[in-house]
Amino acid sequence: MKTDSMSGGERRAAFSLAGIFSLRMLGLFMIYPVFALWARRLPDATEFSIGLALGVYGLTQALFQIPLGFLSDRLGRKRVIGAGLSVFAAGSVVAAMSHSIVGIILGRLLQGAGAVGSATLALAADLTREQVRTKAMAIIGMSIGLSFSLSLVASPVLNRWIGVPGIFWLTAILALLGIGALYTLVPQPLSSSVHAESEPVPALFRRVLTDRELLRLDFGILVQHTILTASFLSVPLVLKTAGVSVHDQWLVYLPVLVASVVFMVPLIIAAERGRMKPIFLASVAALGLSQGMLLLGHGGLAGVIAALLVFFTAFNLLEASLPSLISRVAPAEAKGTALGIYSSSQFFGIFVGGAVGGWLQGIWGLAGVFSLCVVLAVLWLTVAVSMRPPLPVARRDIADEG
Repeated sequence: MKTDSMSGGERRAAFSLAGIFSLRMLGLFMIYPVFALWARRLPDATEFSIGLALGVYGLTQALFQIPLGFLSDRLGRKRVIGAGLSVFAAGSVVAAMSHSIVGIILGRLLQGAGAVGSATLALAADLTREQVRTKAMAIIGMSIGLSFSLSLVASPVLNRWIGVPGIFWLTAILALLGIGALYTLVPQPLSSSVHAESEPVPALFRRVLTDRELLRLDFGILVQHTILTASFLSVPLVLKTAGVSVHDQWLVYLPVLVASVVFMVPLIIAAERGRMKPIFLASVAALGLSQGMLLLGHGGLAGVIAALLVFFTAFNLLEASLPSLISRVAPAEAKGTALGIYSSSQFFGIFVGGAVGGWLQGIWGLAGVFSLCVVLAVLWLTVAVSMRPPLPVARRDIADEG
C-alpha cells in the first residue's frame, strides 16, 4: 500500500463520518427554502421572530462547537458526538411539536447546542494518518456541500408531502440514523490525541486572533453566511411573487445549482493555478451584484433566476475557496485552531443573518434585506481587496518543506 493512499479502514472512517455530517447538515439546511413562508401562519410570528428562528441555531452552534471539541478530548469522541446528536434530535422534536414561533426558536437553539463538528473532525483525525488526513477532511467537506445542494431541491418536495413539522421530524430521524452510523460503521480509534492541524488548541487562540490575514477570511465567511441566511428570508417570497409556488421552487433551484457548478469548476481551476486573488475578489463582487439584482428587479422570474445563478456560482466558489485559503495562510501548527475559529465565525454569521435580516424585513420589507446584503458584500470587498495573494498550492508545499 502506498503511504499516501487511504487504507480500507481510513476510507471507511472518512465516508462514514462524512455520512454523519451529511445527515445532520441536511436536516439543518432543509428548512431554509420553506420556513419563512410557512412560519407566517403562526399566530405569534413576526418578521424578526421568523428570522431569529431561522438563524438562531447558529448562535449556539458557534458557542458550543469548540468547547465540545475540547470535551471530546477528555470524555471520548464517540461519547460526545453521540450526546450531541441526541441533543440535536431533541431540538428537532421540540420544533416539530411546537405551534408557536417561540417554541420553534427554543427547538432551534437546542439543535445548535448539539454542535459536534469539532469533535467529528477530531475523530476523523484520530482514525487517519497524517499523510492522508487532508483527503479525509476533503471528503467530509464535499459531503457538506452536497447536503446543502440536495436540501434546496428536496425541501420544497418534502414540504408538499409532510410539511415543515414533518421536515423537523425527519431531521430528528436523520440525527438518530447518524447515531446508529456512529456506533456501527465508524471504527473505534486505538487512541485519541490533540491534532493541531485539524482541531483547536487553546494556547494558539491569541496567535490566530491577531493574524490580520486570517481575520479577513473569518470576516468573509461571517458575511457570506449572513447574506445566505438573510437571503432565504426573502428569496422564497420573491419566487412566490414571480409565480412559483413554494412546492415547485425546486424546479428553479435544481437547474440553477447545476449551472452554477458548471460555471464554478473552471474558475476554481484557474484560481488554484495562481489567479486566486482576482477570482476571489470578483466572486465577492458577484455576490453583491446578485443581491443588487434582486433589490432592483425582483418582479420578473427571468431576472430572479439570473440573480440566483450569479449568487450560487459566487457562493459555491467562495465556500470552496475560503477553507483552502485558511489552510494556506495559517501556520502549520495552528491550522486546526484557525479552522475552528473560522467555523465559529460561519455559524455566528448564520445567526446574524437571521436576526438582523428578519428585523430589517419587518421595517423595510424585501428591500431592507437585499440592501443589507449589498452593503455587507461591498464592505467585504473593501476588506478583502488588500489581502495578500496566496501562493499556489505547489509553491506553498515547497515553502512548507523549506
